[in-house]
Amino acid sequence: MRSVFLIVLLANLAFYAWTQYLVPSEQGLDAEPLERQVAPEQLRIVSAAELAKIPPPAPKAKPKPIPAAPPMVAAILPVVPCLEWGSFALAEAPRATKALDPLALGPRLAERRVTETANWWVYMAPAGGRAGATRKAAELKALGVRDFFVVQDPGPYRWKISLGVYKTEDKARERLAALRRQGVRTALIGERETQIPRLWLQIRNVEPEVQVRLNEIAQTFTGSELRDCP
Repeated sequence: MRSVFLIVLLANLAFYAWTQYLVPSEQGLDAEPLERQVAPEQLRIVSAAELAKIPPPAPKAKPKPIPAAPPMVAAILPVVPCLEWGSFALAEAPRATKALDPLALGPRLAERRVTETANWWVYMAPAGGRAGATRKAAELKALGVRDFFVVQDPGPYRWKISLGVYKTEDKARERLAALRRQGVRTALIGERETQIPRLWLQIRNVEPEVQVRLNEIAQTFTGSELRDCP
């Protein structure tokens, strides 16, 4: 019995040594490899010739660099302390003031009244005295001309129709050209030195956006000027 026990003990020790030291690489094998495979029916052994025909994987395209944002240009115009627009005859001033309403200038808008010497005027000399002047005035209104008045003071200009008085001949010719575009054909330019009351509209603390709008509005009033306040 003792010899049988020793034989069994030695056999167990030998098996233990074999499993621990002689086959260590098999310890990490999966006990159920087939059950863990994904779609094993699609697997096949590829020969070296077939492997050589397989093109290498294309290199991954490098992502395009995102261009840097251009630096912001701080092209900000300065605020102008004061601009004035004019000059206008007193009868024309309300229309000019109305044109500035969309700008909501409030207390920044003021008036400056002056007396100017006008050396040139644009006028019409209709025949027929008062009746002729009345008839010509109706024709002007039908053409959309509003800035005019009939001279009624005694003298050489009585019953003539004044379409504007100007300091320079160039301004008078600008007015005449605008009237021609409206269909007025018989207006004339002449020299006439006279003192007339005029009005300038002054705008203070003018931001860049308002400067642009003022220029646009001024272009719709022929003969007007936008400038720095004196």
